[in-house]
Amino acid sequence: MDELKLDKTIKKDVSKEVFIFLAVFLGLFIYMGSQMGGTNMIKTMMLTSYDLLMNVCFYLMAVAVLAGGISAIFSEFGVIALVNKLVSKIMKPIYDLPGASSLGMLNCFMSDNPAILTLAADDNFRKYFKKYQMPALTNLGTSFGMGLITVTSMMALPVDNAIKGALVGILGSVVGSIISVRLMIRKTKKYYGTEDMVETKGTRHVPDGYRKVREGSVGARFITAILEGGKVGVDMGLAIIPGVCLICTLVVMLTNGPGPEGFTGEANQGIAVLPMIGEKLSFIINLLFGFKSPEAIAVPITALGSAGASLGLVTEMSGRGVVSANDIAVFTSICMCWSGYLSTHIAMMDALETKEMTGNAILCHTIGGFGAGVAAHLIYMVLG
Repeated sequence: MDELKLDKTIKKDVSKEVFIFLAVFLGLFIYMGSQMGGTNMIKTMMLTSYDLLMNVCFYLMAVAVLAGGISAIFSEFGVIALVNKLVSKIMKPIYDLPGASSLGMLNCFMSDNPAILTLAADDNFRKYFKKYQMPALTNLGTSFGMGLITVTSMMALPVDNAIKGALVGILGSVVGSIISVRLMIRKTKKYYGTEDMVETKGTRHVPDGYRKVREGSVGARFITAILEGGKVGVDMGLAIIPGVCLICTLVVMLTNGPGPEGFTGEANQGIAVLPMIGEKLSFIINLLFGFKSPEAIAVPITALGSAGASLGLVTEMSGRGVVSANDIAVFTSICMCWSGYLSTHIAMMDALETKEMTGNAILCHTIGGFGAGVAAHLIYMVLG
């Protein structure tokens, strides 16, 4: 019995946990059903999940395939090793990560959050990491996810000094990434220790200062690397489907409201609980971020589940003239730093085989996103 008490994975068949879970689970869905109608709720849930699968998951899979191919040839021809040597002296003191992780930042900035997973699957990349550093890649990559799309979209808005605001937003997201990664590193050090290296297969017997390459001519190595990297991207794309469909469906239904004709059972409808909570907290959030309009709070809340959807909100609000350049800075930093992390974090941590740290990753990144927004607001105020 003493051993059972020490094993936290073993619990009684029926304990208070069962009743607490049932109360929360039934309470949530009974409330949603009472607002939307039971049939509409189930239909919306199914159609939203299908929409996420077709328009988000397969898009992310395509991104992962491209990123996987590029990552593989970078690994094969020594780019990762070069970057690690050049940037390690910067990345180590700032993030406590190897220099090679900077490639993950670039991959995600050019595409989306899961792009870092294809790098993390490559032994020539993994060999630079200690176990406690690997889970933090999720927080690092997500901090810059969809960066290029976000920044260029914000710069194109019909708002005075929009370009300046977007550039300040990049600085804010950097601050947010440091906060998120550093908090995560503190958690992982306690869990994994600081000595063990990440396990690798192909580079296990390779001496320090050398790297493992494929057999054959330069052309054959290039073709093999890019195709195998793309295959890793497919695997990663499949791995994130459960997390995106399950988690993002819930986030969407808690974030969005009814359609123009009310609840009809269409995809992407919901009960708008998260914006309501955000509105109640707007007096604090507006003070921290300096928003011009209280309704701007909808943008960071939407960015929790989808950066693309939040960009749509910004475009609509800028057309009505309720967005300032300071708002653009804050929106850019938060949309980049959060970039829909609630819909990808769980899947990414699972793909990295570090799902035991998922809760910590989400908590640290939540704090990092707020830090990014506050930093962007303060930097913009200082620059005038």
